[in-house]
Amino acid sequence: MFSQEKLMTLNEVIEAVNSNNANIKMSEQDVLMAKGDYRQTHGIFLPQISVSHTAMATTNPMMSFGSKLNQEILTANDFNPTLLNDPSQIEDYATRIEVKQPLINVDGVFQRKAAKAKLNAMSLQSERTKDHINLEVKKAYMQLQLAYQTVTVLETAKQAAAANKQLAEHSFKQGYLQRADVLAVEVRVTDVENQLQYAKSHVQNASDYLSVLMNDTSYDLIKPADTLEVMSMATVSLDLSESRSDIQAMQEVSEAYKQLYKADKSTFLPNLNAFGTYELHDDQIFQGHANGYLFGAQLQWNLFEGGQRFGKTQKSKANYEKSKLHLEHYKAQSQVELNSVYRMLQDAKNNLVLTSLALEQSKESLRMRTNRFKEGLEKTTDLLMAETQYAQKQLEYLNTVFQHNYAMEYLNFLTKN
Repeated sequence: MFSQEKLMTLNEVIEAVNSNNANIKMSEQDVLMAKGDYRQTHGIFLPQISVSHTAMATTNPMMSFGSKLNQEILTANDFNPTLLNDPSQIEDYATRIEVKQPLINVDGVFQRKAAKAKLNAMSLQSERTKDHINLEVKKAYMQLQLAYQTVTVLETAKQAAAANKQLAEHSFKQGYLQRADVLAVEVRVTDVENQLQYAKSHVQNASDYLSVLMNDTSYDLIKPADTLEVMSMATVSLDLSESRSDIQAMQEVSEAYKQLYKADKSTFLPNLNAFGTYELHDDQIFQGHANGYLFGAQLQWNLFEGGQRFGKTQKSKANYEKSKLHLEHYKAQSQVELNSVYRMLQDAKNNLVLTSLALEQSKESLRMRTNRFKEGLEKTTDLLMAETQYAQKQLEYLNTVFQHNYAMEYLNFLTKN
């Protein structure tokens, strides 16, 4: 039917999508970004250590005197007022090691908790993104199955129409039919050929979409390894699960806003940090004949910053309250969506029974009219109508199977924990 077909099962397609899909990869990068933000908060516990080497030459009286002190080369002669006021050039090479150690930073602790909650939210959202892409893959795969089976139905209809055309031409030559009847059969053949061409285009379109989901730029024509059949339905609960990954992600987002609000409130508290430096000085590069150290601790309390902290705290509180409202609204929407999909599934189940019965009736009607037409007991228009109706009922049944299976997969997606 098609050239260069690539046979693939649904599991093979899902595996390829999970490995290569662009949206899944982007969600994974979002998780890595959030993990990077969280790792930055290690700074509230871990020290900051820096090393520098500075080369300097000066005739500045104060700098010159200080450099001699640092190099431990100061003599009594250096206190001569003439030398103090107009020193000669002196060179100083200083190696400095500086350490800053946070001790108590309450706002930083809450910011770290917020970053952790954000990381959890992004991880859960990435998981939900993957589930949503997999649902889209299953839908696209079933659409491809439907497209292939539509082609099969129309090819069978084309063969039947061609056979009826031959029979009509034979009856016309024998004088049993009029030329108008033969033309009506020919119109039916042409109509089926046009539908078949459109169906083949739909196959290519559905295959290309699967290739996009798999991030496969070769765009080989994919053929499903199995046909579209009615899926059996498992028992599902219509109560929205709080453990669903997207709802958990929304809860983590709300938690992040809560911790940021606490962090902003904590900026009214003092911070305690330790510091220390170790310096090496010499008049030769990278020598360090003289050395000295300094260490201490600083308690800093910003009592007033022009009202900025009050405004920031008010804003973070509003963001937290908004996130709680957003969570409740999202859960309500999700429950409505769950109920709607369940009703869609029930409608599809009922429609399956009706379309299946209609298919059997139209098949039997076509069989009877075909036999009567061969015996010259049936009108051409009635045969064509029965043939057209049978093809339509086949396509309607296949579409109903697709709707049923997709509704079931969608329901599984909405109830997945």
